[in-house]
Formats: sequence, structure tokens, C-alpha cells
Amino acid sequence: MFQNLELQANYLKEKFPDLDVKPIVGDNLIIYVSKDKVNELLTFLRDDSELSFKTLLDLFGADLLGVRQPRFEVIYNLLSYKLNNRITIKVALDDNETIPSVGKVFINANWYEREAFDMYGIVFSDHDDLRRILTDYNFEGYPLRKDFPLTGYTELRYDEDKKEIVLEPVNLNQEFRNFDFEMPWQGTQYSINKEQKK
Repeated sequence: MFQNLELQANYLKEKFPDLDVKPIVGDNLIIYVSKDKVNELLTFLRDDSELSFKTLLDLFGADLLGVRQPRFEVIYNLLSYKLNNRITIKVALDDNETIPSVGKVFINANWYEREAFDMYGIVFSDHDDLRRILTDYNFEGYPLRKDFPLTGYTELRYDEDKKEIVLEPVNLNQEFRNFDFEMPWQGTQYSINKEQKK
């Protein structure tokens, strides 16, 4: 009955009138929900016998800096084996805004939420163990944010003199270069001093 995505959307709108259901893209229903209702909606999607979205495929963040406000989105992709389709739930967040953890609804959300925290700085309240999972513990910043510098803030390298690994601020040295602005068929005339010839 509910394999039709429009029927699914109407059914969810009856149960949750505040939902913002987006036009159907391909074979995926996209729904925006407020952060306060995310646990309630995901629990309903999991437990409802008509829908039965039992699997959290993934959870990730997105930085929409310069595209729109609020800046961040937390995206949940669920799968229903019964209906053989997916549903995408999105929560929009401002910078420094927290969102409730869904770890009690889907146990595999634990590491997904840690990754979103590590990469975007999105804080999940009520998370059992919210700490970095991919970067080092003393890593500064959040590497998937659009305002994070491409070079990072620090670099890890082996110091040949000290014979140890050192962590130091990134220092971008631009070495002097001779650019060839001559016409390609004329070429550049390089002068070689007498000492270099020997």
C-alpha cells in the first residue's frame, strides 16, 4: 500500500502536521523536521507497521555556508525492507546549535554522530561518548567546514635534526621563481656566469 511515495508523504503529514515534505526526487522522499521532533519521528518511522524503516543507513552533516541559512544540516537515511525504499530526514541547524542524539533509537548512530561532530563540529546532546573519531584528539577545527583552511592549521612531520615527529603550525613558504614571459618560439636567454660553466 505505502510503496507509493506520495502515499507515504500524506501518511506522515497526517501523523506529523509540522513536517516539511519536499518534492519527491527519484525514488526518495525528503523530509525536513525540527530538531525537537527528530527522535519522535525516527522512532515512529522505525516502529510503524505500515512503514517499518528499521535500518539507519547513514547519518552525516552538511555545511551550507554561503548557500542558505541555517548553515548546517544533519541528514538521516533510513531503509525499509518491507517497502523496499529509502527515506531521507533532514534537520537544519545554526552554528553552535545542538541536536539531540538518536543513539537510543538506532544504536549504530553512535559512531555516525561522532563523525559528524569530528568533521563539522555538530554537537549531539545526550550522546554517550561524543569525542573525535577520525582526527587526533588535539586537532584544531573541523575539516569539512567550508571555512576550514585547505592547508589546515598544523602539520605533523619528522624532524631529521631532532630525530622525532613534531607538530608545528603550518608555514607556507613561497620560493622565488623565474617565470618565462617570453614568446614560446623565441625562448628565454639565460646567462651563465663563468664559475657555473666549469
